[in-house]
This record gives sequence, C-alpha cells and structure tokens, in this order.
Amino acid sequence: MTEQDVNTLLAKLPVLKAEIGKVIVGQAAVLDEVLVALLAGGHALLEGVPGLAKTLLVRTLAAATDLPFRRIQFTPDLMPTDILGTEVLEEDHGTGHRSFKFNPGPIFASLVLADEINRTPPKTQAALLEAMQEGHVTYAGQEHALPKPFFLLATQNPIEQSGTYPLPEAQLDRFLLYVRIGYPTEQEEMAVLSGTTGTAGAQVQPVLGGDDVRQLQQLVRQVGLSPELLSFVNRLVRATRPATSEVKFIQDYGRWGAGPRAGQALILCAKARALLQGRFAATLDDIRALAPPVLRHRVLLNFNAEAENLTPDDAVEALLKAVQV
Repeated sequence: MTEQDVNTLLAKLPVLKAEIGKVIVGQAAVLDEVLVALLAGGHALLEGVPGLAKTLLVRTLAAATDLPFRRIQFTPDLMPTDILGTEVLEEDHGTGHRSFKFNPGPIFASLVLADEINRTPPKTQAALLEAMQEGHVTYAGQEHALPKPFFLLATQNPIEQSGTYPLPEAQLDRFLLYVRIGYPTEQEEMAVLSGTTGTAGAQVQPVLGGDDVRQLQQLVRQVGLSPELLSFVNRLVRATRPATSEVKFIQDYGRWGAGPRAGQALILCAKARALLQGRFAATLDDIRALAPPVLRHRVLLNFNAEAENLTPDDAVEALLKAVQV
C-alpha cells in the first residue's frame, strides 16, 4: 500500500463512526472498543441490561461496513447444526447418484451477531469455539473455511439469571474484548427519545467494504510499539497470576490469572486504537484505556473478593497502579 492508499483508508474511519452515530446516540467509548476489536481481527462480547441498543449497534455496524451479516438468536433449544450448518442428501436426477452436500449455517458470514449467547446450553455455545479461534468449521471430518474478515459480536444481559448458561472461562478467553454498556446520560436519553418516536429515520450509508477491513487489519500489525511498552504489557499480564504476582490485591483476591493470549490481545488492541485515532505508534494511554475490556473476563477472583463486592475491574485498576512502566 502507498502512503496515499493508507491515508485514504484511514480517512474512512471518522466517516464510519459518523454514520453509526446517526443511529447510535452517545456510547462513544463502546463504539470505539467495538471498532478496535474489528480492526484487531478479534471478537467482542457486549454486556448490558435490556434496551441499551446492543443489537442495534451491531446491525448499524453491519450496514455501515457493507459486510455480509447474519443474526443468530440463541435459545435453549438451539443446536450446533443450527449455527454451523448440516449435510443434506442430494440426488442427481440424470444419473440417480446420491451424495451428501454441506449446507453452510449462519456462521458463514463476515459479521455475525450471536444475540443473548448465554441463553443456550454449553454444547451449542461450544460450536463457536473453533470458528472464533481457527477461522474455519469442521463438519463430518471436512474443514470449511469462514469468510475473511470474520467478526463475531455476542450480546448478553447481566441481570437475567433464570434459564441462562454462563459462558465458561475457556470460551470467554476467545473474545478479544469484553465490552460493558452502561446507561446513557440525561442529554443522550433525551436525544434517543426525541429521535426514535417520530416519523424520521436515519439512513446509514456503507463506508467500508470487506477489502477495506482486511487492509486495515493488516495495517494494525504494522503500528509501532516500543520495547518498554511491550515489557509493560508482559509484566502487567504476568502480575494477574496469584502464584507469581507481587500485587497485593491479586495475592489476596486472585483465583486465576490471564494467559499469554491476554498480552497478545492488549498489544493488538492498543495498536488498533492508535490507528483509529490516526497514529502509527501505540502509547501508554492506549494500553491503559484497553486494559479493562481485555482483562476483565480473564482475571478470576476468589470468594473473599465476592464477599467484599470486588470486581475484576477493581483488580485491573489495582494492577495499573501497581505495575510500573
């Protein structure tokens, strides 16, 4: 890519955010984290109470990126084949020969929304593991490649307990970012109420195509990161592990720490955030800003922390204060 190609590509990112902003009011930090996950080539888990436009955000992103989009509504009776696809018996009417043909499921799209992912049993949740990590699906011994780019966004509601199946830690680790969506401000909520109860509706225009997303994902890996910051990320991730950590919070309340995948995720996300802001070098601010969504689902706390109402976000805050650059 020439410098002009790069500048043309980067100029589309603010336009993309503006197009999504036509529909999604506020939630700037959430939108940035979702776009960071897209540019970094990972997947994101969105958590928020009902009615905070989690599904609408993903649908709007699909419209603004012009990527093939499929939505999977996770329910207790959903089966793995409902996601991956299945084989059907076909007959050649000319020869009478019969053979099995694989019919791809909704997972075969560039942008997939796994809506309310914690409403389906672990057997069906596990159907996503290979697709998220390897970029392909194995059925009847045959590998079927997923399209590139492949971006999975899953949603879940934190307040629902009845009929839900919490994601196991191994599957949570497959998500690059764990994004939490909060309530809007008073002004934002006024804008939502006035903008969604009338006759006018915002029209989102596609800004990025599949080729643009692939080029941006390649560009992210070329963003610079100093050896000092690389060392900081390494020590930050290692400090999450209770057996070897020198951070008192982790020693007292930690049950399990993050693996090397967390360090990879934090570096890629920091680079993606830098590129999203038009920079070609990641900074300490990028790492600090993305440490909570990268680590909150990879740091497990013990019963003492639960008894004192401490959360993984409290652990990340303590780590950022304790681990020096």
